[in-house]
Amino acid sequence: MTEIFHYSVDADGVATIAWDLPGRSMNVMTLEGLEQLDACIDRALGDEAVKGIILTSAKADFAGGMDLNILAGMKASAGDNPAKGLFEGVMQMHGLLRKLERAGMDPKTNKGGKPVAWACPGTAAGIGLELGLACHRRFVADNPKAKIGLPEIMVGIFPGAGGATRVSRMLGTMGSAPFLLEGKMMAPAKVKAAGLVDEVVPADDLLSAAKAWVLSAKDADIVKPWDAKGWKMPGGAPYSPQGFETFVGASAMINGKTQGAYPAPKALLAAIYEGAMVDFDTALRIEARWFTNILMNPSSGAMIRSLFLNKEALEKGAVRPQDVPDARVKKLGVLGGGGFMGAGIGYVSAMAGIEVVLIDRDDASAAKGVEFITGLLDDSLKKKRITEDKKAAILGQVTATGDYAALKGCDLVIEAVFEDPGVKKTVTEAAQAHLGEGAIFASNTSTLPITGLAENYKDPETFIGIHFFSPVHKMMLVEIIKGKKTGDAAVAKALDFVRQIRKTPIVVNDARFFYANRCIIPYFNEGARMVTEGVNPALIENAAKQLGMPLGPLQLVDETALDLGQKIAKATKAAMGDAYPDSPSDDLIDWMVEQGRVGRKAKAGFYSYDEKGKRQGLWEGLAGKYPLADDQPDVTEVQHRLAFAQVLEAVRALEEGVLMDIREGDVGAILGWGFMPWSGGPLSWLDILGAGKAVEICDALSAKHGERFSTPDLLRDMAAKGESFYGRFAPDAKAA
Repeated sequence: MTEIFHYSVDADGVATIAWDLPGRSMNVMTLEGLEQLDACIDRALGDEAVKGIILTSAKADFAGGMDLNILAGMKASAGDNPAKGLFEGVMQMHGLLRKLERAGMDPKTNKGGKPVAWACPGTAAGIGLELGLACHRRFVADNPKAKIGLPEIMVGIFPGAGGATRVSRMLGTMGSAPFLLEGKMMAPAKVKAAGLVDEVVPADDLLSAAKAWVLSAKDADIVKPWDAKGWKMPGGAPYSPQGFETFVGASAMINGKTQGAYPAPKALLAAIYEGAMVDFDTALRIEARWFTNILMNPSSGAMIRSLFLNKEALEKGAVRPQDVPDARVKKLGVLGGGGFMGAGIGYVSAMAGIEVVLIDRDDASAAKGVEFITGLLDDSLKKKRITEDKKAAILGQVTATGDYAALKGCDLVIEAVFEDPGVKKTVTEAAQAHLGEGAIFASNTSTLPITGLAENYKDPETFIGIHFFSPVHKMMLVEIIKGKKTGDAAVAKALDFVRQIRKTPIVVNDARFFYANRCIIPYFNEGARMVTEGVNPALIENAAKQLGMPLGPLQLVDETALDLGQKIAKATKAAMGDAYPDSPSDDLIDWMVEQGRVGRKAKAGFYSYDEKGKRQGLWEGLAGKYPLADDQPDVTEVQHRLAFAQVLEAVRALEEGVLMDIREGDVGAILGWGFMPWSGGPLSWLDILGAGKAVEICDALSAKHGERFSTPDLLRDMAAKGESFYGRFAPDAKAA
């Protein structure tokens, strides 16, 4: 058996349980790990020579959370009754942590227990923190890289190993919200200030401080507040006047933020509310029931699959060509490095330790890129995320110039100039003369086919698309586009680069708009089309948000700029000719641009803005041009139009071979444009809905609104065969 938890007892009778999962840079909890930890706790509590326990990690961090495959295993092992299997499995975890918490003390007198200290050297997430919360005193190293929190809500579940119950009882409902409802990961000092950590100590003193406390602790020091007589819920019990106001406020906050689209926050609040009215052990059972309820919800499974399993697999190289040696970037050239996109690419690359050359039309233009990078570094410096030395080191890796000769030695060049084929041709030809054998050339184009752009380069096999999303330093997705002649070496270089800068890649085949823009443009167009039909803009926007979209279609185009949308539409029409599908949305955009209402940057778009650019509400002038119809559609019809405008393009992309892996379709949609994260992505959503139901909705929409909603042959075939996307197309979820 592989040893995951190391057990030792020193001469003073202090037992140390050190977590050290073999083969992993960070600990994650596995079924085997739970069993070993349970055995170690039993061993320490059963040994009279042991005076107390320190729970720590042999690694630089404590733990990254739970291996979520455990949950799938619990379901599978329960056969025909997965809910029962999950509930019993969760209650076993509760039993283990409760055993640690009670530590052998007498159930009536609360005496005779052994003190347990948590010595956390670095980051602790999920079950890592939940274990710490079950200990009697929590020591955390003063580690600037450490982050501590409960991020489960971000993947569609909530802290179900006692985290919901313990944190809410320690901090109260509102005090616990940043940890439980927002999933925030915080620095040790902030976690201590919040009340979840007792002491932040120098890293070198971590174990000695924990040991000193263990040897000095008294019976009263190890009794949790909820196990003592007279305990009251911070902020008041739900039935108290103060508690009633708290829970009403919490409910309003959740519904305001989620619009009812996400099941986990509501279940979490229910677990806290119901648990607050009963004793602690009953509260744990309530938490386990609600946790099981969420795990049985298809939304939870889809979110875990896309945002954890699939995302991790893609980041580890699941689609990387296997026969290409390591191709990490040493020196990067960025054409258009003085612009917003180019400077953003330069920033994330320099932050990853890559030497960067920013090229623009002249030295002064290129220097603007350095100014942008400096501004981001200054902001990080102000927030104490970096030091002055770190800032200087990063800037020392960046060169800004108008001289293309500086590209000598670059093994990757990314062109990020204006979306004009002529401009891109000019800079590509200027750059290639200075690039050596084996260098890879990439375009950051968001709309222009890669195969056509590759004709401007000396070797189309080494030409590839690397499409970043704006702003580069915040957006996690990078879309890699293979042209018809793009070789494996270019794909491997692009994937290794994206891994270096710690973003998530998807690889797609070349087609106009590739994948992400192909799906998101119809979302806006459908919203704009409805405006021209007289549908209330407020109905459109709110229907989208209630679907779980982060922005309504009208707000989205305000943020990206209407004149940019106009330019893309005109370029597309010029390229497609008679094949271009005319849309009333184009007329609306043209009219808005004529009015000077091009979005937030102009402080005027579909929304009105104040002088500081703060959104004030939908622009009332729209109704003068497009009066509201007397008969408004119901919200479901609006939602179906907005959702299917996107998901049908995802299906067509898969059908046409643009998408080569459905994992990339789902992960790309969530990270790229925020597609209904609760659904797990467009293909996961269709699986939840069922192919048969999806076809029924498509047929109704196409009959009423046109052929853009016509059912793809693939989807109709799947409906006829009773298939799902992940049943038909799912690859091995493990990374290569």
